[in-house]
Amino acid sequence: MRKKIANFSNLREMLEKNASKYGKRIALVFGRRKVSYSQVLDTSQRVAQVLSNLGIGKSDKVCIWLPNVPEFVYSFFGIIIAGGIVCPINSMFKREEAKFVIEDSGTKVLITSIDKLEEAENILWRLDSLKFIICVSSSKHQSNILDFYSLVNTREPLKKEIPIHPEDIAEIIYTSGTTGRPKGTLLTHKNLLSNIRGCGEVIKITKRDCFICILPLFHSFASTVCMLLPLSCGAKIVITRAVRPFKRVIRAIFKNRITIFVGIPSVFNILSELKIPKYKLFLSYLLNPVRLCISGAASLPSYVLKKFESKFRIPLLEGYGLTEASPVVSLNPLKGKRIPGSVGLPLPSVQVKVVDKGGRPLPPNQIGELLIKGDNIMKGYYKLEEETKQVLREGWLHTGDIAKLDDEGYIYIMGRIKEMINVRGLNVYPKEIENLLYKHPKVKEVACVGVPHSRRGEVPLVFIVKKEKNLSTQEILEYLRANLASYKVPLKVIFKDSFPKSPSGKILKRELQKEVIDIFR
Repeated sequence: MRKKIANFSNLREMLEKNASKYGKRIALVFGRRKVSYSQVLDTSQRVAQVLSNLGIGKSDKVCIWLPNVPEFVYSFFGIIIAGGIVCPINSMFKREEAKFVIEDSGTKVLITSIDKLEEAENILWRLDSLKFIICVSSSKHQSNILDFYSLVNTREPLKKEIPIHPEDIAEIIYTSGTTGRPKGTLLTHKNLLSNIRGCGEVIKITKRDCFICILPLFHSFASTVCMLLPLSCGAKIVITRAVRPFKRVIRAIFKNRITIFVGIPSVFNILSELKIPKYKLFLSYLLNPVRLCISGAASLPSYVLKKFESKFRIPLLEGYGLTEASPVVSLNPLKGKRIPGSVGLPLPSVQVKVVDKGGRPLPPNQIGELLIKGDNIMKGYYKLEEETKQVLREGWLHTGDIAKLDDEGYIYIMGRIKEMINVRGLNVYPKEIENLLYKHPKVKEVACVGVPHSRRGEVPLVFIVKKEKNLSTQEILEYLRANLASYKVPLKVIFKDSFPKSPSGKILKRELQKEVIDIFR
C-alpha cells in the first residue's frame, strides 16, 4: 500500500530522517558510482562543515555553478545544513551572466566545476562580495580557490544543528528574464516541501521508484521533480550529464530499471520520431520498466503526446508550472481523464482561478489571467519589492499567463499576457495559431509572435521549422484561412532551420521578434 510523503518541517530534516530510514538504499547513480542515502547525508554534512569553516552561516548565499553531477546534490544539501541559501546558476551561462547572479545575490562562496574555473576566477577578482571558489577536481591550491574533495575528505560531518524554520528561504532561483532583468525567486522550505507532497500524491510515488534526471538540476523543474521529490520518499535517482546521445539514455533506462522519466517536449518529440525496428519496439512493451513519463517546462504539442503514447504505450502526463510556484501548479492525473491540450488539474494543495482585467473571477471556458494560491507560492523576488507587489496580491500569484478553466477544472494555457496580439482592437492568442499549425502534418515546430504594424496596431507572424521540405507559404496560408477568422491569419510565414531555445526547451520568441520587429513599422 502506497504511503503518503511524510510531513517534514525543512529540507535538512527530510534528508536526515530518510538517511536514517533508508540508509543503505541507493539514492544516486552516476555512471558506475552508486551512492547510498547515508553517504549522501555524510558528504552533505562534510560540505556543510567546509562552508561553516569559510564563514557561511544562517541565510548566507552560496552559488552552485555545476552540471548534472552528484556534487550538485551534496552542495545543495550542504548549503542547507549549514543554514545557508542555495543559489543555482545555469550551467550554460557565460561569465557575465553568472557574475550578475553572484553579485545580485551577494554570494560569498561559489561551488563550480573545472571547466568553469577560469571564468569563476575572473569573477572572483572583480567582486569583493565573493570570497571563495570551491572547485570540483581542481589542481589549483590557493588561499581562496579550493578543491572540493581535498576539503570534504579531510573534514568531519557538521553535527551542529542550525535552526531552520519552514518560512526560511531555502533557495533563490533566478528566472530566465523573459520580461527584463533576471529576478531572484525566493523559495522557502515550506514552499518546496508543499510542492513535493502535491506532486507525490498525483503521480503515486513510492520508495521503489527510480527517476532518471536528464534535465539540468539548476532548473526549478528538475530540482523539485528529479531531485527533491525522489529523495523525499527513499526513491532512486539516476543522474546523467545530458540527454544526448539518446542511445546512452535508453541504455540507462533498461539497466537501472527507470520507472519515472521526466523530460521536456523536445525530448518526447525526438523519441516519438525515432525509427525503431518493430521487434525492438515489441520487446520494449514487454521489458520497459517505465511506468509513466512527465513533460514540463514548456508547452507539449498534442500531436507529440498522441504519437509518443501510441508508439511506446506509456502514459505521458503534461503539467504546468513556473518558478514562482516551486514550480509545479498542475498535472494531468495518472488515473482518470487526461485531456490533450490541457495541462491538467491543480495539485491537491493548489487553488487556481481565472480573472478578467479588473480582477473579477470568470466563469468556466472564459479566457483571462490565471491566478494561483497555495503553500507552494514564493515569498517574493529578492530585493525587488515593487515587482513582488505587482505579482503577489491578496495571497494570489498573478502568473501573467492567459488561460481558461473548463467545467471540470482542467486548465488550458493560451499564452502570455505580454504575448497577446492586439489586431485593430481584437485579441489574437499565439497559442491558438500554434496549436492549429502543430496539427499540420508537414510542420515540425512553430512559433507565433506579434510585431508592430503602422495601420493595424499589431500583426501576427509565424516562424516554422518544416517536417517536410515541400511545405510552402501558400499551403500554410490556405490552411490557416480555412480554419481561422481573417484577422487571426498571420501576415507573414517565415521558415527556419531551427529555433533559439532556453535550457528548458522553451522557444525564445524574443530572439525571433528581433529579426522582424522593424519590418512593418
